[in-house]
Amino acid sequence: MKRIILSALLMLLVMPVFANPVDQLLERIDKGASKKFKTELVKSDKDFFELDSRNGKVIVRGNSWVNIAVGVNWYLKHHAGVHLSWNGMSARLPEKLPQLALPERRETDLTQRYDFNYCTFSYSMPFWDWEQWEREIDWMALHGVNMPLAIVGMESVWRNMLLKLGYTDKEIGEFISGPAFVAWWAMNNLEGWGGPMPLSWYEAQEKLQRKILSRMKELGMTPVLPGYCGMMPHDASSRLGLDVTDGGKWNGYQRPSNLSATDPRFDEIADLYYKELTRLYGKSKYYSLDPFHESKDDAGIDYAESGRRLMAAMKRENPEAVWVVQGWTENPRPEMLAALRPGDLLILDLFSECRPMWGIPSVWKRENGYGDHDWVFCMLENFGANVGLHGRMDQLIDNFYQTKGNPLARNLKGFGFTMEGSGNNPIMFELMSELPWRNERITKEDWLKDYVKARYGTSDPVLIDVWQLLGSTIYNCPAGNNQQGPHESIFCGRPSLNNFQVKSWSKMRNYYDPASTLEAAVKMVSVADKYRGNNNFEYDLVDIVRQALADQGRRQYLATIADYNSFSKNDFRKNADRFLEMLLLQDRVLGSRKEFRLGNWTEQARSRGESEEEKDLYEWNARVQVTTWGNRECADAGGLRDYANKEWNGLLRDFYYPRWEHYFNALAEQMERNSRPDASGLGEGPNSNKTSTELFAMALPTGPQIDWYAMEEPWTLRKNEYSASPEGDAIEISKEVIDYLIKSK
Repeated sequence: MKRIILSALLMLLVMPVFANPVDQLLERIDKGASKKFKTELVKSDKDFFELDSRNGKVIVRGNSWVNIAVGVNWYLKHHAGVHLSWNGMSARLPEKLPQLALPERRETDLTQRYDFNYCTFSYSMPFWDWEQWEREIDWMALHGVNMPLAIVGMESVWRNMLLKLGYTDKEIGEFISGPAFVAWWAMNNLEGWGGPMPLSWYEAQEKLQRKILSRMKELGMTPVLPGYCGMMPHDASSRLGLDVTDGGKWNGYQRPSNLSATDPRFDEIADLYYKELTRLYGKSKYYSLDPFHESKDDAGIDYAESGRRLMAAMKRENPEAVWVVQGWTENPRPEMLAALRPGDLLILDLFSECRPMWGIPSVWKRENGYGDHDWVFCMLENFGANVGLHGRMDQLIDNFYQTKGNPLARNLKGFGFTMEGSGNNPIMFELMSELPWRNERITKEDWLKDYVKARYGTSDPVLIDVWQLLGSTIYNCPAGNNQQGPHESIFCGRPSLNNFQVKSWSKMRNYYDPASTLEAAVKMVSVADKYRGNNNFEYDLVDIVRQALADQGRRQYLATIADYNSFSKNDFRKNADRFLEMLLLQDRVLGSRKEFRLGNWTEQARSRGESEEEKDLYEWNARVQVTTWGNRECADAGGLRDYANKEWNGLLRDFYYPRWEHYFNALAEQMERNSRPDASGLGEGPNSNKTSTELFAMALPTGPQIDWYAMEEPWTLRKNEYSASPEGDAIEISKEVIDYLIKSK
């Protein structure tokens, strides 16, 4: 026994002891890093961080662990030239950290700092394990987030609730969706698609959520848990005798039914839900709830009373509860706002950088803003987790500073990241996270100079030129342009004679010269050897070269279609072949980075399965989401195909390339057919018996009609392996791309 005790004591002596969660975070950044910092938690009514130096250490003070983490990140970026980002959450810190000449203190009144969109949990993280979540929580802390949405494992709450209501496992499996589509099930849009899920999924997600919540709380974050707004299976009327409203259809899918908050049995069901939520994951101050999401006004709904009843259900579970609701399209309804007490509601102005609703000029402007209710200024930035450079730098800065002193912004309480997909365009998230800590108004140009030094550890004039160029073009989508996310790559679109938008609802419009991204890529390549091994540089190099190639690919497509329309057969074949070469070249350059590989996505999916059957189900979820999104009706009539399109290695080569190759071959065949003497239908040819109406229809300039879904669905069912491991040298392949584009101009 003495030996056991002695061994245990010796282990404790050699094991590192960390004073606080920020020290642990520092150790995950770089082993031994916590010894180079001294972190001090200081009581204060003001959110602040303070930087200082003493005895060779960097001192970081703050009034919360998250604010101290922000201070650590600020120091690393602006004093040590170390930039932590999604593409790299660890770094080798200098042996001796640069000391500060003078203390630096920064404060903010924006104390409620939110993260995530429901869609993020399906478009970016449906298959994440604890290691990936740990990195993400570190990223959140370093960027000031203290109230993240936390919906992992909500499937278990619903499963347990429905079991208590008498549903069978089979029936529950037909209701709860698969992991890649859980967001749209949670938002009351569909039932069951991507399922049924095995019991092991529920058990694993419960364990994962408890770890997530535990780490968030260690850092002083207050998670936002999913609330209850009346969603029920579509058969709840016949199954449970509930008086529910038929949800109808959403892009071809059966929507869940809705139990009105004013129904006599609503309180009973809501209390059952919250009891199960609390049993599994504890209580929260914040509950996320979006009733009537993307639905038309209904004269039969008492929005005021519904709001009061929904709020009351939360308050029964936690008297201190605050309802977090999205400011999106018609929501939250004015009648509901008028019925609720100020302080009980926190509204996420979801798209503040483009379509603010809080009162400044916008297509979604509300004349009186949100009245006396608290709200949060949010940046949406990305839809569908599409790959592409994109931002609204001037608009974001202008809209943010318009809140200063504006009476309609008197109840502004914080900022938020509400992207549909994360892990892209790190520059925009750095800008958004810094704005609340800068009392002085910044210019985009000055901020970009600081960003370059932080991002690459040096103020290289060539790299400053690159980002000033991008900041004035592709990252400066102007006011009035309401496109949803990145300028889409033509390579990812379903082929047609007039392909512009890749997805149905992108609202994309040209706003920058494609020569600008090519110029930026040329400049990046010109200094690439100098930054070989710099992770941030190589990630940005591939992303910028990818954008330049995609933009030139659009020009190549237009030239190819012009050849078809002018019936220039030889030029058409040459230009079509060049377009296909560019697409495969894109596949190669993207293959040099793990972040841009399809295998990174499919390996995550398969890793969550405990059997081959489960692995196949999760991979099918992963493949379908980024391609057809759904079944035939959803993909074609519903218009959701390619909504989550990705410029990824593997997907370009095996999914997008065959579509374009097939289409160009069909156009070439059509041109050859139209050249034959019997093409007009005269004489003795096969069309000699056609009516004049039929012959006229044949003469119309329409492209070939192709059943795309029939081509696409087989790929979603395949099991061929894709690797997450990078292939090739990012710098050398980028040079090849630029040489190809320059020589063939």
